[in-house]
Amino acid sequence: MAQRKSHEVDGWLSRPDSRIAVVLIYGSDRGLVSERAKRFSTSTGLDPDDPFSVVKIDATEIDGDPGRLADEANTVSMFGGRRLIWIRNAGAQKGLAGAVKALLEAPPQDAVILIEAGELKKGSPLRSSVEAAPAAIALPCYADEGRSLDQLLDNQLQETGATISLDARQLLKSHLGGDRLATRGEIEKLLLYCAGQRHIGVQDVIASTGDVSAVTGDQVVDAMLQGEHAEMDSRLQRAFASGTAPFALLTAAMRQLQALSLMRAEMDRSGKTAASVVASARPPVFFARKTIIENALLRWSTETLTSALDRLQQTVLATRRRPELAPEIVRQTLLALTVTAARARA
Repeated sequence: MAQRKSHEVDGWLSRPDSRIAVVLIYGSDRGLVSERAKRFSTSTGLDPDDPFSVVKIDATEIDGDPGRLADEANTVSMFGGRRLIWIRNAGAQKGLAGAVKALLEAPPQDAVILIEAGELKKGSPLRSSVEAAPAAIALPCYADEGRSLDQLLDNQLQETGATISLDARQLLKSHLGGDRLATRGEIEKLLLYCAGQRHIGVQDVIASTGDVSAVTGDQVVDAMLQGEHAEMDSRLQRAFASGTAPFALLTAAMRQLQALSLMRAEMDRSGKTAASVVASARPPVFFARKTIIENALLRWSTETLTSALDRLQQTVLATRRRPELAPEIVRQTLLALTVTAARARA
């Protein structure tokens, strides 16, 4: 089969096989699909703005006139040399899949076909035709994770000569990965914010990627767990102002207290320290919250956590009965739990 796994794609694009007549780049990360398509087009050495060498066609045009693909692929360039047929927005078009399959039965000698597509399921006509042909290759593109994010970040840091701390790197990566273009944009925004700096820290990432008007449910819960009345109430009001639903805050609180309850039970059963339990937690606790969770485990007993979860359940019921009062009902519950944490801290 003529295909590559997602982690092999960049390696192939660095040394593309000139014998390949059809290159299908597809996947859920449309930004990455677009970026890699541009990278492949550059590797051909052809000018993307030269209409005699590069022909750009929307997939719907081929779908409506399947014979056009063969006509374009077998047209001799006016000035000689190879041509690039660049097809965009491909998907489940049957006409396009049929045209590609027919073309691959007798691949063109002086043209290469580049196809940009969205997510294609295994067994879809277009993907199957390409994967089964020796003169074609399928290159999947999925959301950046782990090593690919690090590589992208390191490449852009190298261009500026800046370095980034491990904590700042982990925090930045927690904001990235959904789409390659969006990811690259966030990194570029950070580097622009830190222009002239030799080292990038956590506060730089927070200032660059954070929205000071937006507060997450976890941030509200963190203030609650630490017994910080004024800070919790301030974050709560900002969360409401930014459009966060009261139920979303209850869900965040219940999720965190349930996780704490499991970790506290592990401490009671095994005799492990809070730090040890947090370090071995699965899923792992985000590094910036480890101290908060460790302190909460020391202050909240199993009985207190059970009582708090019961109160949150009662609050969910109360908000359903009186939805018009939901923000105030949630506020009163979270303030009460903040008082519980403050007493435990004292």
